[in-house]
Amino acid sequence: MIKLKDITKFYKSGFGKTFVLRNIDLEVEEGEFMTVMGPSGAGKSTLLYIIGMLDTASEGEYYFDGEPVHRMNERKRTELHQQNVGFVFQSYHLIDNLTVYENLETPLLYKKVKTSERKSMVADILDRFNIVAKKDLFPDQLSGGQQQLVGVARAVIMRPRLILADEPTGNLNSKQGKEIMELLRQLNDDGTTIIQVTHSEEKAAYGNRTIHLLDGWLEKRE
Repeated sequence: MIKLKDITKFYKSGFGKTFVLRNIDLEVEEGEFMTVMGPSGAGKSTLLYIIGMLDTASEGEYYFDGEPVHRMNERKRTELHQQNVGFVFQSYHLIDNLTVYENLETPLLYKKVKTSERKSMVADILDRFNIVAKKDLFPDQLSGGQQQLVGVARAVIMRPRLILADEPTGNLNSKQGKEIMELLRQLNDDGTTIIQVTHSEEKAAYGNRTIHLLDGWLEKRE
């Protein structure tokens, strides 16, 4: 599904370069639940954003289903992202002045889903996530756990093949965190490919493979 070859990311600073990722070679099969671990500043989120097509590499090749993402223009990359990828952020990224219902509806509006189908899809996801009673509330009326639940629901409403989760439980208590991780595991059991970034060994255990980054390098571990 995903193949990265010699992916490098750097920023020019003065006469030199500041490297964030260095020569990353990585393959992710469809249906995997992979965890990316490493200390702060290791390049974990940057790697996730490149895989999610929200950022581009400075050098190297990226293939998604055999398609050369590194050769695509921004419009084509955005299309591929919208068709295949759902993002779950640590800080939720809900739209403050929209209700839960409207936040869930937003990705469907971008995709120009018909009104009747849109209503049906939002109703289904509200029911699946047990948040029907919250549909008319605004984000600041929800707890952190409820906001993250809505964030996950919004990520999966388009039924993406790939979910990218950047510290999805970082702002939650242990009970809320466990609920989110169980939810991600269920989505993976249903066939969704998941890549999560976490500092937690406990959260990493939900996946079936863990890779480690250090100073932008992919560590080789036996």
